Amino acid sequence: QVQLVESGGGLVQAGGSLRLSCAASGSIFSINAMGWYRQAPGKQRELVATITIGGSANYADSVKGRFTISRDNAENTVYLQMNSLKPEDTAVYYCNADILLLLHDRYLEVWGQGTLVTVSS
Repeated sequence: QVQLVESGGGLVQAGGSLRLSCAASGSIFSINAMGWYRQAPGKQRELVATITIGGSANYADSVKGRFTISRDNAENTVYLQMNSLKPEDTAVYYCNADILLLLHDRYLEVWGQGTLVTVSS
């Protein structure tokens, strides 16, 4: 019915940059909030950033000033620009979205499969 597909992860040196993308596809009527979460080895999944359909963004304190979330509503895509990366940013990054499908009457919370970001020191 619907899926989120992330791309853009990889290996980068500390201080470098990466841009993650997440595209939603399927029988989509509308998408409300979209966001990025991450899970480091041995740790719980945590919020990185979220963005509303109107473009209002919210960030975890640990990434403020370094990461920027944005979205293209026409393309059902959310992005995460990550600058000044640190080794502690190493994690699997997951895309998340609240999606209203065609002919449905409630939003579904959908997760992507995750993309690995590794930051070397």
